[in-house]
Amino acid sequence: MLDKFITPVIKPILTPIVIMLHKRGVTADQLTVVGFIIGMLALPLLANQLWFGALIAIALNRIFDGLDGALARHANQSSSAGGYLDITLDFLFYAAVPLGFILANPEQNAIAGALLLAAFIGTGSSFLAFAIAAEKFALDKPQFKYKSFYYLNGLTEGTETIALFVAFCIWPQQFVLLASIFAAACAVTIFTRIYGGYQTLKRLEADSHSNSI
Repeated sequence: MLDKFITPVIKPILTPIVIMLHKRGVTADQLTVVGFIIGMLALPLLANQLWFGALIAIALNRIFDGLDGALARHANQSSSAGGYLDITLDFLFYAAVPLGFILANPEQNAIAGALLLAAFIGTGSSFLAFAIAAEKFALDKPQFKYKSFYYLNGLTEGTETIALFVAFCIWPQQFVLLASIFAAACAVTIFTRIYGGYQTLKRLEADSHSNSI
């Protein structure tokens, strides 16, 4: 929900770094992979209840995630392959954080963590499934024209998810409450995406059929 507002604010901050990286021959895909590796360090750090270290790993992962897309656009390297790599590794990273809290305290966190992981599967699958269909109809991306594929909006997007992860690390004792609330918010996103996506595609298919007659 907040991504379309946060992104324009962050973009100018990243520009000088992107220019420097481009001059040094760094590629967007390299940043994606390095950022993913750093982000996955949060898993063992969380499992061992090293909250501050996990917070640093999460923050660095998000910085790299912002830089890779900005570098791809600056260097005219935007591609479907790069977008695929980025979103796939992002979802793996997102899943690692709840898993880390489950491992840290299975007795307390397992159920809430499982609910959150299930919610992530729902938001991710509804998001990506629509993107595939949107590509078929060549839909415009009015809010995220720089993305490699269509982004279907929702109540819980990247910005909200990262804010949740930060809150987890600051107040780890509140994991169950925070994860449960966010899973419920994800359920709203899942419903609106499925309903909105289905109605949109149904209308587009009807229009396409009418135009072909």
